[in-house]
Amino acid sequence: MDSSSAPTLSVHDLACERGERLLFQRLSFTLQPAGLLRVEGGNGQGKTSLLRLLAGLGRPHAGEVRWRGQAIERVRDTYHREMAYLGHANGIKEDLTPEENLRFSAGVQGRPFDAERAASLLQRLGLARSRGLACRVLSFGQRRRVALCGLMLAQARLWVLDEPLTGLDVQAVALVEAVIGEHLAAQGLVVLTTHQPLNLPQGEVQALRIGAAAATPSAEPAGALA
Repeated sequence: MDSSSAPTLSVHDLACERGERLLFQRLSFTLQPAGLLRVEGGNGQGKTSLLRLLAGLGRPHAGEVRWRGQAIERVRDTYHREMAYLGHANGIKEDLTPEENLRFSAGVQGRPFDAERAASLLQRLGLARSRGLACRVLSFGQRRRVALCGLMLAQARLWVLDEPLTGLDVQAVALVEAVIGEHLAAQGLVVLTTHQPLNLPQGEVQALRIGAAAATPSAEPAGALA
């Protein structure tokens, strides 16, 4: 298969087990640039497990995840440069300041640290006054904003987001919605879970409900996703 003509992200007959329990099976979908996939399902049905498989943090029971037509295990370095994952944990070091966290993340990811853009993002997400404070003294919502700044600074093509709105106030939720909209407009891809309504601009939105009998993704109208 010519990877240049393949769907950017695709999942093929994926199955996941936790312990001896089958969470989902025969799961397949594709996601093109400027597309968003919202993963739905009840608690314990495998939403976070699916996102972790997409992020390369686990191995499926069956099937595979492909990036540009190739299994992510074969293009791991390229995939991790082009994919950013934000899970329930914010993934920040609480003894560091927001700016120090962003600099540290850039170093771990092997990319230059853009101090000017980092300062601009911290300002935009309402963290300008917290730049010199250790993250341990910040609220959960503020720490979440630091993690979101890191996501934006990474400039990854694919965002995998597990409940990105958790712990955010109304103003911060609106910011996240705007940021996701901008990412999609720039031909980025987003896979996310959320229990909260999400207002997005026009674009390709799919909904995928998972469980033991996984359904085929269906198109949803853009706008408010409850």
